[in-house]
Amino acid sequence: MAIEVRIPTILRTYTGGEKAVTGEGASLTALIDDLETNHPGIKDRLIENGDLRRFVNVYINDEDVRFIGGLEAELSDGDQVVVLPAVAGGGTPHGVLRLPRFAPPSNNAAGTPEDQ
Repeated sequence: MAIEVRIPTILRTYTGGEKAVTGEGASLTALIDDLETNHPGIKDRLIENGDLRRFVNVYINDEDVRFIGGLEAELSDGDQVVVLPAVAGGGTPHGVLRLPRFAPPSNNAAGTPEDQ
């Protein structure tokens, strides 16, 4: 059973730079074990304490595995699995955006009636 696995840029060091690799397995767990056999070290980047790492998202045919069985999600021949690292950032502590202070514009800009 051939399953295409799309690999994010950050994990391509484990796949020799390949964007996509083929794996086998009847479940996501079996597929990840198969990937580890052919691409040593990749499993540790996906799994932590027996579950998917918190900031790794995995999709089977565009469905988030967390909603279709997690690591026990079933796979079929021809399925496509996409691994995506979660993107974080863009915020500041406590959600407060602090902008640099600039001097307010002058109320007496040249060309206004007050200047004449």
